Amino acid sequence: QVRILTDSAHNKARILQIDDQKIRSDLKAGRVVVVAGFQGVDEHGNITTLGRGGSDTTGVALAAALKADECQIYTDVDGVYTTDPRVVSQAQRLDKITFEEMLEMASLGSKVLQIRAVEFAGKYNVPLRVLHSFKEGPGTLITIDEEESMEQPIISGIAFNRDEAKLTIRGVPDTPGVAFKILGP
Repeated sequence: QVRILTDSAHNKARILQIDDQKIRSDLKAGRVVVVAGFQGVDEHGNITTLGRGGSDTTGVALAAALKADECQIYTDVDGVYTTDPRVVSQAQRLDKITFEEMLEMASLGSKVLQIRAVEFAGKYNVPLRVLHSFKEGPGTLITIDEEESMEQPIISGIAFNRDEAKLTIRGVPDTPGVAFKILGP
């Protein structure tokens, strides 16, 4: 059993601390360790849940606590794509992407990883690798390091939400009422 201490915000609890002594001892003894993701316990002993993406966040937190070389996240896709491959057939799997780029994509609708897991990985510099649960392959490495290449693409990927639009209009003064005049009824 690994004690994952959280705050008391049930269904969106934040991880405060991981007591990794038992897990380290078990790993050192050659035991296979299974840890339930998505949940923890608050200071009063109440079970808490981490909310959407909590299992990924737990995995990243354990990798950080154990100072693992990499945290592997197994999912229903074989990596992070330039856009949603279910919508755009020409989407390509990215070999490598930065935490910052993945955060941007996650915040704009990419559903491969939950934002909290990526934030945690970036904060503790835990490289993430997104892999398919049932197919072999290299997946996508998410890390702090940027690819050093003269031909690196300017845009890594495109994320979207079908129910939302984001509009950027350049050259318009940042004055109250101007946006309403342009976009209003």
